[in-house]
Amino acid sequence: MRIAIAADHGGYALKEQIKNVLKEMNLEFHDYGTHNEESVDYPDYGVQVAESVAKGEFDRGILVCGTGIGMSIVANKVPGVRCALVHDCFTAKATREHNDANVLAMGARVIGPGLAEEIVRIWLTTDFSGGRHERRLDKIRQLEGKFRQEEGVRGC
Repeated sequence: MRIAIAADHGGYALKEQIKNVLKEMNLEFHDYGTHNEESVDYPDYGVQVAESVAKGEFDRGILVCGTGIGMSIVANKVPGVRCALVHDCFTAKATREHNDANVLAMGARVIGPGLAEEIVRIWLTTDFSGGRHERRLDKIRQLEGKFRQEEGVRGC
């Protein structure tokens, strides 16, 4: 499994800790930044992870900002991305089993590093359960296609 990871300045320290978990799990990853705690704009980093996952360059992505909200909004603008904002172990598992989330967003100012590490481990080791959940994902894909087509019509 290949992981894309990024954070803004508010999530930088937690991102660095999460990278240690990825190393412990022997997972290949690419860090899109930021690489320090100087103020940056989270959309610049979130979109890189989201696009790389949507293109299939990476299997999953992890995004961290102060609350996780901004990063999750950005990632979910990219068709093919199902980004889940997670702050507990139950939703880490459920979002993989039921929603096949391919990007995880977390808030460094919301959860501590120990919980974040546990969430990452659960999220990365939980499989999509399929079944009735697959038809729901099909509906999401149809919506993405619908809005892509409408954008094309407006752009003419």
